[in-house]
Amino acid sequence: MKYMGSKARFAKDILEIVLSDRKDGQWYVEPFCGGCNIIDRVGGNRIANDAHPYLIAMWESLVYGGWIPEMIDAERYTLIKDNVANFPKHVVGWTGFNCSYSGKYFGGFAGEVHTKIGTVRDYQSEAIKNVSRQVKSLSGVVFSNKSYQDMTIPPNSIIYCDPPYRETSEYKVGAFDSDAFWEWCRMQSRNGHRVFVSEYQAPNDFECVWSKDAKSSLSANGRYGGSKDSVERLFVPKWQERARRIADAPRQIGIMETA
Repeated sequence: MKYMGSKARFAKDILEIVLSDRKDGQWYVEPFCGGCNIIDRVGGNRIANDAHPYLIAMWESLVYGGWIPEMIDAERYTLIKDNVANFPKHVVGWTGFNCSYSGKYFGGFAGEVHTKIGTVRDYQSEAIKNVSRQVKSLSGVVFSNKSYQDMTIPPNSIIYCDPPYRETSEYKVGAFDSDAFWEWCRMQSRNGHRVFVSEYQAPNDFECVWSKDAKSSLSANGRYGGSKDSVERLFVPKWQERARRIADAPRQIGIMETA
């Protein structure tokens, strides 16, 4: 699903690190699942949470309700946008995200457009096709519509966070307190979870374990639109990374002695 700030193009790199030490039966949790472009590539026990009620209603209807979305024209798009309370939540969610430019919630109608090279591109048909493929991979996911702070997370879970980036365009429901979020991450790590965070930058007690240059419409300069250079990074609490290295050390020593 096209979604503002999606990490789909980095999914393979991110999951190689996040899932490297996953145990049998261990839960994989996303507090900010958004377009589900990472969790749809993960198997086993999974929780997909997002604070956006219309987004989660959409996913639940697509995955478990057997709902098939229809094409939305510009007139109906505007009608739904201006009368949200009069339409089912899953319809509002679909229209707001999948019928909008760049996957930004009601960020402007996206339908058929004539490209600069003379072809016609149908964004909604592409959205229906892409999400139909995703639905098959999301069967078994537990969907949740809560603030990340109110989630119930199974013990010893893997938590991958892709929160609204600090000082960038707000693309989730409500204001986001980044300082409170980082403190929550510390608490989850201390409680025995393995925590990973996608962000451009992090507090000093978090360590970058992966980075990659990228062009993004959701850039660190806080403006939306166009193509801007950025660096995607994956962070973990420093003490968590040190503990992992210590745990790996005996295995590495054993390998060297055997060689």
